[in-house]
Amino acid sequence: MAFIQIGGAVALLLFGLKLVQDGATKAFGLRLKTAIGLGTKTGLRAFFSGLVATLGLQSSTATALLTASFIDRGMIRGRMAQIVLLGANVGTALTAVIVSAGIEAISPLLLLLGYGLGRRQATVWVGTGKALTGIGLMLLSLSLLGAATDPLREAPAMASFIGLLDQAWPVALVFAAVLAVLCSSSLAAVLLVLSLDLPPGLAVVMVLGANIGGAVPPVLATLTSRAATRRLTVGNLIVRSAGALLALPFAGLAGQALAAQDIWTSGLAVQAHLAFNLVLAMLVWPLARVLTRILRHMVPDQEEAGENAPQWLDETALETPPLALAGASRQALAIGDVIERMLEQTRVGFRKNDAAPLAEVAKLEERVDLRQQQVKTYLSRLGRGASETERRHTITILDYVINLEHVGDIIDRGLAVQVRKKIGLQLHFSDEGYKELDTMFLQTFEVLKLAQTVFMTRDRDLARRLMELKVEIRNQERQSSQRHLIRLREGLEETRETSSVHLDILRDLKRINAHFVSVAHPILDEEGLLIESRLRGG
Repeated sequence: MAFIQIGGAVALLLFGLKLVQDGATKAFGLRLKTAIGLGTKTGLRAFFSGLVATLGLQSSTATALLTASFIDRGMIRGRMAQIVLLGANVGTALTAVIVSAGIEAISPLLLLLGYGLGRRQATVWVGTGKALTGIGLMLLSLSLLGAATDPLREAPAMASFIGLLDQAWPVALVFAAVLAVLCSSSLAAVLLVLSLDLPPGLAVVMVLGANIGGAVPPVLATLTSRAATRRLTVGNLIVRSAGALLALPFAGLAGQALAAQDIWTSGLAVQAHLAFNLVLAMLVWPLARVLTRILRHMVPDQEEAGENAPQWLDETALETPPLALAGASRQALAIGDVIERMLEQTRVGFRKNDAAPLAEVAKLEERVDLRQQQVKTYLSRLGRGASETERRHTITILDYVINLEHVGDIIDRGLAVQVRKKIGLQLHFSDEGYKELDTMFLQTFEVLKLAQTVFMTRDRDLARRLMELKVEIRNQERQSSQRHLIRLREGLEETRETSSVHLDILRDLKRINAHFVSVAHPILDEEGLLIESRLRGG
């Protein structure tokens, strides 16, 4: 019965962690992503962006996967990404300190607040309510975990098992690592160790194992990703594993030293977790550049085939409309991926003041034109046996690829032209203006990602969220324009020199987002959630 209760308490803890992650992503996901995307200019900013994102998401795994997505797009350098994960590891340890600080008594209040906020309409309040509910459940799970492990502390069998582990620290290390992998969370494993009455040295060993196991899920999640992404997660696993193995012989001394401290109330396991990650960050940070070079040799880049032929348009499937439409949909997604690459290269040129990445943009735009024409030609030859639903699906695909083709034109003939002007004239934006534009770039990536998902799933809630993002971006563009004009009136020379480029880039990004969002229109229209005119009735 005790083990069943422990299992239930751990399940509640993991459920609470998932609620916090989902709620924080819903309420502040774009801000957290922007913080990572913009926060990697220096090592210190990269470290704190990883720390803050993890405190918000309550998961270093989530931060690792988020950082990996930026690596995959070429937005973050490998060295800075490794430092982000060092900050994420410390963020997880700080989360453990906060959760285990003896504040279980406020869990009913958090659940009440979470339930109340969750009934609001605004996305930010709903996400915040879900996150508060998750924190309340995490605190409640710790109380249940403590109550469930009380009988085991006096059980002879448990004493014997702990004695065996204490005699075989390598086995204890592997045991804790497996627990963390099964939980997909080093935080959950550390809190489980905290609930047990373990000798100081063994507690430190199991915390070290939990740190190793916590780095495994991101590696598994990125096995099929690009080499740069895999280098990030593999590097984090190597760093944690090497640190844990080097610390293993000193676990006894560390345990005694931490146990002798009376200033902490959160428990020895949590103290060890925080101390290990702080020391690891201080030691690895100066070696991040060397680590990145080693990883580049361990996980080399693979050459990608540049084929102009459509990948998913199977001629033999034309007489079977469902198969043909599935292939055309996948080809449309591939066009979206090319558009994403065009945006990436344009942003790289914008950030680095380098025209070289823009050379690829023109080539990619030609590929987008070719692929969208191939999709249109392919669907025009669809068998006559297509049903009315399949014809509507055909129109949806055609609308999407046409919108993507328009986006390609805007990037090639609009954004890229403005970036070339910035580079050629050696224009320098004000810090505020630069940050506003780069934030718009990052938001555009997120809108594209969501549009691709909506296109494939036709999910009504995601379509509604996409429309909400359109409003947010429209407001962002208006506010940026207003702030730009204020800076002009203040006579800032940098603002005056970049005025035309700034406003044109804002306009182009707004137009691009409008094309992406259009994929949600037919979905919401079918549900009767759109109005024909935005004019207010007289």
